Amino acid sequence: MATETLTLGKALNTGLRRALENDQKVVIMGEDVGKLGGVFRITDGLQKDFGDQRVIDTPLAESGIIGTAVGLAIRGFRPVCEIQFDGFVYPAYDQIVSQVAKMHYRSQGKVRIPMVIRIPYGGGIGAVEHHSESPEAYFAHTAGLKVVTCANPQDAYVMIQQAIASDDPIVFLEPKRRYWEKGPVDLDAPLTDAYPLHGARVARPGTDATVLAYGPMVRTALDAATAAAEDGRELEVIDLRTLSPLDLTAAYESVKRTGRCVVVHEAPGNLGLGSEIAARITEECFYSLESPVLRVTGFDVPYPAARVEEEYLPDLDRVLDAVDRAFGW
Repeated sequence: MATETLTLGKALNTGLRRALENDQKVVIMGEDVGKLGGVFRITDGLQKDFGDQRVIDTPLAESGIIGTAVGLAIRGFRPVCEIQFDGFVYPAYDQIVSQVAKMHYRSQGKVRIPMVIRIPYGGGIGAVEHHSESPEAYFAHTAGLKVVTCANPQDAYVMIQQAIASDDPIVFLEPKRRYWEKGPVDLDAPLTDAYPLHGARVARPGTDATVLAYGPMVRTALDAATAAAEDGRELEVIDLRTLSPLDLTAAYESVKRTGRCVVVHEAPGNLGLGSEIAARITEECFYSLESPVLRVTGFDVPYPAARVEEEYLPDLDRVLDAVDRAFGW
């Protein structure tokens, strides 16, 4: 078994390499993904090894990238599009919701769109305007799209390959602040044995309260659980992994045991994923709840300047405060 310690970014790079090796119909396209290897170097070395017909540097035109990929997907290719930063996806939003999400439906199932849209998202890197946003709710709300996000190197390596192999259009959200975090990656485990792409799982077992998180906030939730343990509280942390379709089976089971639930995400709270999750938890687990489902989120303001972004981002203290409030009912 070849288990290596990789950063999340390198795990994505290795997963993309495997996908290119295993299927000649896989193509990668985006701004600076070729010679430069992407601004975060996620595609580093791939154009050199697979050529500029399969790893394609595109013009700075997100709508053109997605529109071209739709045509490629219809003709049997599996395009993987990189949106350079989260805030740059909006010029392509019309293509994504009007074409990518609806082509299979409007063709009565005759046309499939097997494409992946990779979006580095979230803050925490000291970036300028339009480089630190969390647009997941836009896409999770859109019927016809699937939305997933990884939180550790092992999932990054496996989930990107699973997404590319899927016949559905998938928005693949990458937590950019976690690109440099390291973890073990099993490079030999077959995808057929991997955990399902659209399945949540327990990241840390616990008995006293349930914390639901995804993407960049999973690490924050785990850190909060470690801190809470010092005070004698065992928090169960669940990594949601899939945002559309939502898989809350593990969450329901957990909340029915713990009686308390806190949902954490970076995006603003108003109409965020936390609202939907809280509603579903309340419906399913009402008679088990000892307190309302609480949310810890970004604030309802445009993402702030880098010098004050730490005031905006949910952190360990805010998660622990929500846990304290859950126990106060």
